[in-house]
Amino acid sequence: MLASRVVSSVVQRQVKHVTPVARAAAEGLVAAVYDQVEQEMRLVIPPVLLHSPSPEVLAAYWMLMREPLMAAGAVDRATKEAVAAAVSVANICPYCVDMHSTGMYDLADADDAEAIVADRPGDVADPTLRPLVHWARTAHLPDEQAGSAAPFAEEQRAELVGVVVAFHYLTRMVNVFLASFLLPPRLTPAARRRLKHGISLLLSPTLREVPAGRALSLLPATPLPTDAGWAAGSETVAGAVARAYAALEAAGDRSVPPAVRALVHQLLADWRGEETGLDRQWCEDLVERLPVRQRAAGRLALLTAVASYQVDESVVAEFRREHPGDRELVEVAAWASLAAARRVGAWHLAPDRAAPPQ
Repeated sequence: MLASRVVSSVVQRQVKHVTPVARAAAEGLVAAVYDQVEQEMRLVIPPVLLHSPSPEVLAAYWMLMREPLMAAGAVDRATKEAVAAAVSVANICPYCVDMHSTGMYDLADADDAEAIVADRPGDVADPTLRPLVHWARTAHLPDEQAGSAAPFAEEQRAELVGVVVAFHYLTRMVNVFLASFLLPPRLTPAARRRLKHGISLLLSPTLREVPAGRALSLLPATPLPTDAGWAAGSETVAGAVARAYAALEAAGDRSVPPAVRALVHQLLADWRGEETGLDRQWCEDLVERLPVRQRAAGRLALLTAVASYQVDESVVAEFRREHPGDRELVEVAAWASLAAARRVGAWHLAPDRAAPPQ
């Protein structure tokens, strides 16, 4: 019991900018999510904790991740972990790269995991995994993927695109709210591999497939949006995505000013996955269009959507001056993260479905 409390305390300290709901204090929807997470992952992990100031957003995140990634279905867990790691590399999220490449040590091949970490998809030895890793690494670059057939069977689309969307959402949130690295960054390559092997043994019980659909009871059913038609091939993934999208859009309605939402949508309408670089002037030029008191929210939302690794203490502190509550901070970042992830998902509809609006 003491060891469990110590681990929980250390885990909670990885969260930045907000105070997570403590396990002992959790009630209602937060407690229901924590219960599921503990039963399936042994611990309420930091990505769960960072969402806890907004119960509905927490439930949306959990089902958006659980049902495509963790639940038994048409794609094995090893492949899904590789896809998650490749998306994490694409979004410059070292924390998620560490976590999901470590999972591959138990489920797949350590050399293939490290090829993904090094951003060398062509060096993945597994001939089945290699094209999927490349696809996932470039899923946010529709011009690069144009004309190429998807490297998976149609019955696998819902789960694989679901993992891509979940991690385009999650990596943005992790970049804003968690420490930059899961593992010590100064380890030698050999030491990192030894540590990953050890951690993978500890993680092994949490990397097994779980029954599909358990998270769906957390939020009310709602129709699947047209731009999420990629999920239609799996009843449970479609149910999770529809509920999560609805809850995260409702969070945006509560916490993101309409002018900010319109500005983010305007940016994403022309976005083709390109990186913004380190210069934030593009963001400053856009936020000048907003009323002065909405500029901090605009800056946070715009950066989270397309350059989440640039959200630093100054961006959060400025937002806090106008909006001191944890819930608003989480909901603005969550809405912006979903807006970008939704855009990516809409580029991966089945060929027989209408193209999404450009």
